[in-house]
Amino acid sequence: MDAVEKACPIPPMSTGRELFPVTQETVLPAYELIFAPWVKQLALCDFKVDGHRVTARLPEADALKFSAGAVCGQAIMAAIDTVTALAMATGDRATRGTTYQHTHFLRPAKGDDFIVDAEVLRFGKTSAYAEARITFATSGALVAHAVLEFAF
Repeated sequence: MDAVEKACPIPPMSTGRELFPVTQETVLPAYELIFAPWVKQLALCDFKVDGHRVTARLPEADALKFSAGAVCGQAIMAAIDTVTALAMATGDRATRGTTYQHTHFLRPAKGDDFIVDAEVLRFGKTSAYAEARITFATSGALVAHAVLEFAF
């Protein structure tokens, strides 16, 4: 075993079945298992699970900003999709992924961290529907609103 392996041991790969449905206790390991490395670069944190609702903090970071100084819409939409996928994982079936996402941007995303709040509105037979809101962490002002559909 080399020095890197000793300092940063790689845990055995899990199938993840024990992490679902997602709860407050399993949300972080589920997030680490499911999402691609570039999604994790968003640095979502402070996850909270309450029923079929998941919230997380999206830190305002220079790497997410475009030339005007605001966090770009692509990063916001990725954060919405990620947190909503975790909310969908609070149900009793695995989804096949996002089939629809419609996002309205209400104001520039600059000057504060953001709270991403996603709630499943309905689990159906073949799809599920959710609503997500991004607000400024300090003021609570609405930055973006989205509706999403996930397939089973």
